[in-house]
Amino acid sequence: QVQLVESGGGYVPPGGSLRLSCAASGFPFSVYFANWYRQAPGKERELVANITTFSTITSYAPSVKGRFTISRDNAKNTMYLQMNNLKPEDTAVYSCNARFGTNDFWGQGTQVTVSS
Repeated sequence: QVQLVESGGGYVPPGGSLRLSCAASGFPFSVYFANWYRQAPGKERELVANITTFSTITSYAPSVKGRFTISRDNAKNTMYLQMNNLKPEDTAVYSCNARFGTNDFWGQGTQVTVSS
């Protein structure tokens, strides 16, 4: 059974940090491209960051570059998103995604709320 399970979301004041995790199972995670998306209320889903299979290349949305770091541990079948210096506009549901060819798997999403 294919599963992606996020954890680590929550409520944090501006300037704070959170680390999201996404545990994969049921498929060969190491060969899949890994992505983090977010969707804020009333807005379209946005690609936040992505990472290639062996972490050779990462890329980020301009709005998070320099503040967020994507990583993966293929031995643990897990991807991560370290979020620093969080801003209220980072408030959204964050979802992990794994993609390989026509296979496209999603987690259920985790809420991140940045507010004072």
